[in-house]
Amino acid sequence: MSCEEVHHRYNDLDELTRALRRFAAERDWERYHSPKNLAAALIVEAAELLEHFQWLTPEQSSDLPPATRQEVAREIADVLIYLTRLADRLGIDMLAAASEKMVLNGRKYPPSSAT
Repeated sequence: MSCEEVHHRYNDLDELTRALRRFAAERDWERYHSPKNLAAALIVEAAELLEHFQWLTPEQSSDLPPATRQEVAREIADVLIYLTRLADRLGIDMLAAASEKMVLNGRKYPPSSAT
């Protein structure tokens, strides 16, 4: 993967998935990217994301300083990358799964149940 490809802006999940697949293959990381390892890495990255908000008030968490916001963006990217790799390794279409889950959530939590 060239430097230009690494700096490319991905426009959809399929494009990101293919790029991550290539990135891992070129580094021989496939052997480490078992679903179990990817799920564990995902949780670690989610914890690193949470760390930025741990002691903030709700108001502070909504108005992050620019440097913190950039760090949060990088942690969100790590979470997305591991989640995308996990879904790819398991053959799960994340958008289809999210669509199905939204239907189920809509049934479970209809607008009339909101307080």
